[in-house]
Amino acid sequence: MQQIAREDPVTFTDVLRKRFKYLLDPMAAFLNRLGLMPNTVTILGLVGNTIGAYLLATGQITWGGIVILLMGPIDALDGTMARLRGEPTEFGAFVDSVTDRYSELVIFLGLMVYYALAGNWLACVLVYLAAAGSVLVSYVRARAQSLGMEAKVGIFTRVERFLVLAPCLIFNQPMIALWAIAILANVTAVQRIYHVRVQAHQKRQ
Repeated sequence: MQQIAREDPVTFTDVLRKRFKYLLDPMAAFLNRLGLMPNTVTILGLVGNTIGAYLLATGQITWGGIVILLMGPIDALDGTMARLRGEPTEFGAFVDSVTDRYSELVIFLGLMVYYALAGNWLACVLVYLAAAGSVLVSYVRARAQSLGMEAKVGIFTRVERFLVLAPCLIFNQPMIALWAIAILANVTAVQRIYHVRVQAHQKRQ
């Protein structure tokens, strides 16, 4: 069986972390000095997104978008805090990943409640498709890693979804974000499935 040497692709998320390292490191160091633990910051991010989701559900779309935008950097801060402490753990990474999924889903739940109360069933379908695509993007990568393969490819990872969703909410245009995520997140999931298929085929050779 021939082993194919490969390098993990550099994602947009990787580029952003490197580009904004000079901002993230001082902020993370400050939070460490306050005595906060990385997992605590992760949970605070989920709490903040839940508040944002509540605002969305009650029709306060712009304010919900602002809260969600403010919670965005926390996704990078908790990992940076753990790195600066010299104690990144597998469980910490696990909690971070699971909490990210809950944060996305609770935001979509807020939008689902808002549109369901308004009787906009097309929007509800879009919310469902956007949520399904977002979860599948992460699930495909996790399942691939469990099989010893990588699936970091794709045009619409979590960072791209956030950069589309938050501004659209702030400008009270959630339908634009929902259409984009519903389509492109599922396209990304398919891209990752194909990428895994190629790797599996290479392993058999």
